[in-house]
Amino acid sequence: MNEVLKAIETRRSIREFSAKEVSREDLDMILKAGTYAPSGMNRQPVIFVAVTDKETRDELSEMNARIMGTDSDPFYGAQTVIVVLADKTAPTYVYDGALAMGNLMLAAHSLGIGSCWIHRAKEEFDSPEGRKLLKKWGITGDYEGIGHCILGYADGEEPADKPRRDGTVYHV
Repeated sequence: MNEVLKAIETRRSIREFSAKEVSREDLDMILKAGTYAPSGMNRQPVIFVAVTDKETRDELSEMNARIMGTDSDPFYGAQTVIVVLADKTAPTYVYDGALAMGNLMLAAHSLGIGSCWIHRAKEEFDSPEGRKLLKKWGITGDYEGIGHCILGYADGEEPADKPRRDGTVYHV
């Protein structure tokens, strides 16, 4: 089977991570894949913030948990978080950000690294606390949080494949 199609069919969201960290080399390859995602009119409005610093990772986790209304770790123990942001001046920014997230997760899977899309980035970076982080990171402009791509190595077995729903493909 074609390797790309195999990766698409076998990738699963991982929600339990070991303490093993993703190497900088692997992280850079995953980020590069994100930059190659398609975007409307090739505007490339998506930017990525790779968070490996534990203090920053924990701050993002706490912000995300508050929005969700819990005190558990919404990042499931993953040590690496890629924040995906997109420039709201591009008419297709949400779709472009979603495509970038897909590329990140497929690239991670191809390297044997687990991933999961964690939501609430929009709410995080719309908040004063989130805007302060963007400023601290040197990010200016009108960006919206699309999601967090958490990365790490699965702690335990990966989830089993679930059957695809019938009636989702039409040929005309």
